[in-house]
Amino acid sequence: MSKLKQQGFTLVELLIVVIILAILAAIVVPQFAASTKDASDAALRSNLAAVRSAVDLYRQQHNGDYPGAKTAVGGGACAGTAGAGTAVDAASRAAAFQEQLTLYTDRTGKSCSSPSPDGSGNPQFPYGPYLRSQDLPVNPLTDPGSAALSAVNVGDLNMTGDVSGVGWKFDVLTGRFIANTDTTDANGVRYDTY
Repeated sequence: MSKLKQQGFTLVELLIVVIILAILAAIVVPQFAASTKDASDAALRSNLAAVRSAVDLYRQQHNGDYPGAKTAVGGGACAGTAGAGTAVDAASRAAAFQEQLTLYTDRTGKSCSSPSPDGSGNPQFPYGPYLRSQDLPVNPLTDPGSAALSAVNVGDLNMTGDVSGVGWKFDVLTGRFIANTDTTDANGVRYDTY
């Protein structure tokens, strides 16, 4: 009678494998965390560039006025939904800003969801929309991501972000559009200076 030799792993061998896997995980996991942070930074830069470009084009087509500086209300010839942002306080400036970038506008900034052709077929709201979405892009740094806007009229080129949780901040006098946060990136650069 011959003895069958038992095969399998010893406890020591299993512990060595577990330790090796733990070491590999300790090396790999921080790399993924850094990649996620880099992706958020890239998304922020992309969203800032898109909105700033839209703001610049709007200003060129609207007598040098920034979106949110004047009312979006008053499109009497609007065949769709007219804008409601009156630009008299922070909340209505934010509404006017969003409407003037996401709807059709006339030269004075009045907005409408339709270009509203006149009797000759010419649009009465020939400008825009400047952003494809009906909403501002989300600030990837706010938790959860916020597309909300704080529109101010202080005329401060050194405007900074705060901890309000509102995604963006825009000055209707200077055209400065920033991420509304007081945090910094991995290099110590404030996100509101991007």
